[in-house]
Amino acid sequence: MLDRQHLSILREVDRLGSVTAAAGRLNLTQSALSHTMRKFEERHGLRVWIREGRGLRLTQAGEYLLALAQRVLPQLDDAEQVLADFAAGQRGALRVGMECHPCQQWLMRVIAPFLTAWPDVDFDMRTAFRFGGLGALLGHEIDVLITPDPMDLEGVEFTPVFDYELVLAVPQGHPVGDVAAPQDLLSEELFTYPVPVDRLDVFTRFLVPGRCAPRRHRTVETTEMMLQLVAAGRGVSAIPDWLLREEGAAALPIRAVRLGPEGIAKSIHAGVRTGEAAVPFVDAFIEIARATSL
Repeated sequence: MLDRQHLSILREVDRLGSVTAAAGRLNLTQSALSHTMRKFEERHGLRVWIREGRGLRLTQAGEYLLALAQRVLPQLDDAEQVLADFAAGQRGALRVGMECHPCQQWLMRVIAPFLTAWPDVDFDMRTAFRFGGLGALLGHEIDVLITPDPMDLEGVEFTPVFDYELVLAVPQGHPVGDVAAPQDLLSEELFTYPVPVDRLDVFTRFLVPGRCAPRRHRTVETTEMMLQLVAAGRGVSAIPDWLLREEGAAALPIRAVRLGPEGIAKSIHAGVRTGEAAVPFVDAFIEIARATSL
């Protein structure tokens, strides 16, 4: 059987020029090294080297094995380091899925320092799981779920990342005051992201409890388009307050209105499978996310 020790002996003898020096480098006695190679030659029925005077000359089989050692041993050394990195949580893959439709720009600011700090961790962002991320997380299709709707579920841990308030974006000059009531939307066209109604807080926490519905509900893919429609007086939009600030709404004739006297407080959470938050690069990603201001 050919194993790593035989290749290491051949490489060290070639590097150092003698059996004695190679034995010392490999923490073997000279007799133990010679015995190991003699057993190898007997098992395979060939000679690896031939003694010429005070030196050794490799046979063709020995030359082949030395070339093999020079190719394979560095790969094995590297593989051992990679495995050690995996064991220490310094290497791996991190797949992040989002259920937060407008969070992509914020997440880009999290990704940049993470990639710099963890160069040996592969990173992927899965936007396909925007509205079914919990199943993807439990099914090991993603490793971190960014969501505004954490659930108390066995096998999943959620960490709050940042708080925000869902507000109503209305055009300047709109008659509604600083606080909107559900009835104020009866005659409005309401723009939202393309999320099922039963997951839209403006419906579940504001309109439905108030037994009201907008005149029309329309979904819009991008924040930019949504705000342009509001600025043009085409309707109103339920949108995170931080996103309204980030999109430069101050440059548009738009203002934010609180949804109800208490407002609609929300938090973005990072969800992971139970116990995996302790993986160093997963923990680092969550900490960077928490430190990334809006």
